[in-house]
Amino acid sequence: MPGKQELPSTLERSPKKAQETWIKAHDSAVQTYGEGERAHRTAFSALKHSFEKVGDHWEPKAKKGPSDAQAARSTPEPGKTAEGVDANASKEHLYKIAARLGIEGRSKMGKGELVEAIKKANRRESAKAR
Repeated sequence: MPGKQELPSTLERSPKKAQETWIKAHDSAVQTYGEGERAHRTAFSALKHSFEKVGDHWEPKAKKGPSDAQAARSTPEPGKTAEGVDANASKEHLYKIAARLGIEGRSKMGKGELVEAIKKANRRESAKAR
């Protein structure tokens, strides 16, 4: 099925460039691997190089590159990811995102804790938006 018809809801609320990135990567992955989970993982991995998930949508990153160890792999496998949070970003950047999302206690959190708190807030925002 073409990526445009399978576009995740978080991408429907995101910039057109994010949508195009995911669709192009998904459709290419379907040709290579066939329809299914692997095509979706590959499309999200490509998306995470230029965008990060903030709340219920994706926003352009200031600096391109993989957002977590999983996105850095040439062939993403099932496993733990940062769920679109740019875990490779600075603590200052993560703190600003946490502030935008209204995460309490952020000033006392380390980088890993900020990533986990943002992931949780993103899940909550995405569920509300559905």
